Amino acid sequence: MKSISANLNVMIKACEKASKILIRDFGELEKLQVSKKGPKDFVTNSDIKVEKIIIEELKRARPSYSIISEENGIENNKDISNSWIIDPIDGTINFLHGIPHFAISIALKSNDEIVCGLIFDPIKDEMFYAEKNNGAFFNNQRIRVSKKNNLDECLFAVGKLKKEPNFTYRRSGCAALDIAYVASGRLDGYAQNNLNLWDIAAGIILVKEAGGIINEINLNHIKNIKVLASSAEINTKFIEKLGNF
Repeated sequence: MKSISANLNVMIKACEKASKILIRDFGELEKLQVSKKGPKDFVTNSDIKVEKIIIEELKRARPSYSIISEENGIENNKDISNSWIIDPIDGTINFLHGIPHFAISIALKSNDEIVCGLIFDPIKDEMFYAEKNNGAFFNNQRIRVSKKNNLDECLFAVGKLKKEPNFTYRRSGCAALDIAYVASGRLDGYAQNNLNLWDIAAGIILVKEAGGIINEINLNHIKNIKVLASSAEINTKFIEKLGNF
């Protein structure tokens, strides 16, 4: 494995620290499902706690970097050319229902491009990460997008689409993991509208560094982002099949 940058190292440490809370809270949720208090407030609390830990860790290492995050919004600090982009729990509805399919996502945007990204699934202990010009990795193993070129053999993930697609697809409820799975070849492509920047920022570099194609995304927009990612082999066919999604 290639050596990782100091920034990625900081991201991994923040993620590992925050995930301990997430794993513990997820275990607690099962008891909460039957309580009166209702799990929804509890999940909002988990979101806020996890984000707070991540931000504290990142700030300790890089106090001047700016921050874009789901709960906190935009925080411009001394260094506005470098911003952390954080989603403390992507897949909160899954989390809320005790479904172990959610992730922490952290990316670093530097001068209007994502240079570093990390998606961590704490329950399965699966970490996907990538850095510009350094490749994409899954738990320290190099990953590449799928090599399939026949759409009938492919499996896609999609969000809400205008019309039912005629290919095999899943809706997993976690955009970050959908993109990570495209990067690692588990899924062949992913398409969704109306995403937020923190859902997909880390995924952008994962797909690129794994040899895939992702549409051009304006990183100055935080909401209503459209994402289309796949391997180069099937990109054109995938876009044709989707039509105007």
